[in-house]
Amino acid sequence: MKSKHLFLMLSLLFVLSIALVACAGDGEPEETTDENDSAEEGSENEEAAGSGGDLVITVPSDVVSLSAQGQNDVPSSNVRENIYETLTTLNDEQEIEPGLATDWEQVDDVTWEFHLQEGVTFHDGAEFNAEAVKKSFDRLADEKIASPYVFLIEQVESIEVVDDYTVRFNLEYPYAPLLANLAHSGTGIMSPTIIDKDYEQLEDGGDVDEYINQNPSGTGPFELEDWSAGESVTLTPYEDYWGDNAKLDSVQFKVVSEQSSRVAELETGVTHVADQIGPNNMSRVDGLPDASVLQSPSVSVSYIGFNIEKEPFDDVRVRQALSMAVDKDQIINGVMNGVGIPAIGALAPPVFGYDDSIEGLPYDVEKAKELLAEAGYEDGFETTIWTNDNEQRVDTAVALQAQLGEIGVDVEIQELEWGAYLEGTANGEHDMFILGWSTVTADADYGLYPLFHSSQQGEPGNRTFLADDEVDELLDEGRRETDPAARKEIYTEVQEKLVDLAPMIYTHHQEYLLGVSDSVKDFSINAQGIYQIKDAYIEE
Repeated sequence: MKSKHLFLMLSLLFVLSIALVACAGDGEPEETTDENDSAEEGSENEEAAGSGGDLVITVPSDVVSLSAQGQNDVPSSNVRENIYETLTTLNDEQEIEPGLATDWEQVDDVTWEFHLQEGVTFHDGAEFNAEAVKKSFDRLADEKIASPYVFLIEQVESIEVVDDYTVRFNLEYPYAPLLANLAHSGTGIMSPTIIDKDYEQLEDGGDVDEYINQNPSGTGPFELEDWSAGESVTLTPYEDYWGDNAKLDSVQFKVVSEQSSRVAELETGVTHVADQIGPNNMSRVDGLPDASVLQSPSVSVSYIGFNIEKEPFDDVRVRQALSMAVDKDQIINGVMNGVGIPAIGALAPPVFGYDDSIEGLPYDVEKAKELLAEAGYEDGFETTIWTNDNEQRVDTAVALQAQLGEIGVDVEIQELEWGAYLEGTANGEHDMFILGWSTVTADADYGLYPLFHSSQQGEPGNRTFLADDEVDELLDEGRRETDPAARKEIYTEVQEKLVDLAPMIYTHHQEYLLGVSDSVKDFSINAQGIYQIKDAYIEE
C-alpha cells in the first residue's frame, strides 16, 4: 500500500513565521461538536462514527517516569500526555489553544490570569480547581523535587489563587514563550492528593516521584491500568472525563526493543502500531496487505554530542575537527535511506527562531586533520561513543567510527539500555553520545535554552555540559525579549555562536516512521513525536 505521508511542513512553516505569542489570541476556545452526543450505546450512529478496540503500540523503550514532572524523555511523554493535561495546548499548526484554562488575560507585562475549566475531576476523584493548579506548579518549582522541567517556569515568581477557578502568574520579567511553555507536558497538572502523598513518603526516606509513579492521577482522557516495568504500560479511558470521551477500550504501550521484531508483530497482527520502524523497513511495511507506513515531519534534531568537561573535547579545535570530519549526507543517505532533513543547528525549520542563512561547519577532512594537529593530536586519540539500542543510532555510531578513523580517531562503540543511558549522560560519564531533542513548544527558547545554557547541565538537557558566558547571556536575553523580530535576531546570534563552539554535530531533522494497521482509524503522531490516540479506534 502507498505510504500515508502527512505533508505538514509547509503549514508549520507558514504559521511559525510569526511569534507563538502572537498566535495565542484571546485564548477563547473553539466550538466543537460530538457526533455521538445523542447516540445511545450500541446504536447505529455510534457504530457509524466508530469506537472501541484494544490498541497495541509497540515501542522501543519503556517509560522512565509516570510523573508529569519526571524524566524528560519521549517514551514517558507519550504515556503521560494521555494521563495529564496542561493549561494550554498546541494544535497541529503549532498555534496555542485552550486546555484546562478556558481563556487568559495578560494584565500587564509580568502578570497573567488564567480562567479554568469547571466541573473537572482528577482520576482519583479530587477536584480540579485553582488550588490544585497552584499546588502542582509549586511542586514543579520546589528545589527538593529537582524536576528537569523547572526551566519552563523559572521566570514565574509566584502563583496566586484569585478565586476557585482563576489563577494569577506573577513573572520576574516579561516572557514571550510563557503560553507555549504551559502547553508542555512537563507542566501537566497532577492531583493534589498524589502530590501530598508523594511528599509524605519523601519525608519517610523515599525517592522523589516514588508514589506518583505507581499512582499517577491527572485529568486526562486515559488513566493507568497497569505498568509492568520493562514490558508494557496499559491505559484505559477515564469514564468521568470532562471532554469528549476516548473511543478506545484500552491502549497498551508494549516494549519491543528490536525494529525487526516490532515490524514482525505488525505483520502477524499481534500489534496495531509499530513505532520507529526505521527507513530500511519502509518497503516491507508498505508491502503488507493490511498495513502501511505513517510518515510525518518533526520539530526534532538528531545529534552527536561531546562531553566538553572531558579531554580532549574541552578543546574547541578538537570539537571542530571532529565536526568537519563527519559526512552528514552519508549518514542521511546511508543510515537513514534519505529520510530526514540535513541539520545546520538544533532548531528545525518549523521552529520559531530558525534561520536558514546560518552556515554550519563544512565537511573538510583535511582541515579536520590540521585542527587536530594544532590541538596536539596529530596522531589522533582513542575515545568512546555511547548510544542506546536504537538501530539507527547504532548504525550512525558505526558510520561515525569509520569516518573519524580517517583522521586517526579510534572510536569504541558502547551500547546501553535506555534508562542507564539517560542516567549516565546526565551524570557526565560519557565521552561522545548520540541523542535527539524535540522542540515541543516550537519556540527557540525550548530548542536552545535547555540544550546549551550552563544552568541546564545534565538531566534537563545540556548533556554536552557546555558553559559559555556569551551563550548564557544571549539565551537569557532571548527569554526576556518580547518583540518577535528582536528575539529572532538574538537567536540567530546564538546559533552562529554555537557553530563556532561546536558542542555537538547536528546530523539531521528526523521524520517519524511508524507502521500502522489499516484497522486503526484516526490515529496520528504530531510534530513533537506524541501519538494522538484520544479519537483513535479499531475498525473490526
